[in-house]
Amino acid sequence: MRIENSFIPVHGVGEATERRLWENGITHWDEFDGSVVGATLSDRIETFIDEGRTHLDRGDVSVFAEALPAASRWRCYENVRNETCFLDIETTGLDAACNDVTTVSLHRGGETKTFVKGRDLTSDRLERELDEAALLATFNGQRFDVPFLETCFDIDVDVPHVDLMYPCKKLGLDGGLKAIERDLGIDRDMPDISGRDAVRLWHEYEAGDESSLETLIEYNRADTRNMEPLLEIVTDRLHENVFEAAVADD
Repeated sequence: MRIENSFIPVHGVGEATERRLWENGITHWDEFDGSVVGATLSDRIETFIDEGRTHLDRGDVSVFAEALPAASRWRCYENVRNETCFLDIETTGLDAACNDVTTVSLHRGGETKTFVKGRDLTSDRLERELDEAALLATFNGQRFDVPFLETCFDIDVDVPHVDLMYPCKKLGLDGGLKAIERDLGIDRDMPDISGRDAVRLWHEYEAGDESSLETLIEYNRADTRNMEPLLEIVTDRLHENVFEAAVADD
């Protein structure tokens, strides 16, 4: 499903109205003719479509991400799949005011990069990497990863953001990232490690154990890489549940 199939970013269009448009054959912006809704709402939709095309021509999905509910931002993914950056962080604790970010992994275009505290993890490097992304994807990053980075590195993360936890809940997929991976059959190349283990590994590295840092990095990278197949599965299932189900009822 692409942004061009969506109408709920328009003020006054909820899921029921969008579904009614789809059921009446208006499944794409190109098909909108104002026949299903009133004149005022029709004008709003036409303005949204005109302005939306300009944003999409620039590869900018921020206006749509801001207007969509958190559980519906997955709709932005198909438009900027190749420019989507998957991000995960490890920290020394849960409070950004008194704990540190130890590693940050970013996965985009089939390549995973990891930055380490005290080596190459800096605010400038993070800003450069994020500036290249059209969409940010995390798991629980809206409440944890992004605020933590903004506090610890004094940066503003303003990339359009899909927090996978919310569309997963929409599909009835509850629990943490690793539990959902198991439910969906997404494999990992290493044993399961907890957030508490990640803190322990960092302290072992600080005490001189380089192998602990290697394990921590691979754990962080696995979390980041596995979000890509998770988002693929989530978008496919929600496309079927939300869009194809309505079109099939047409």
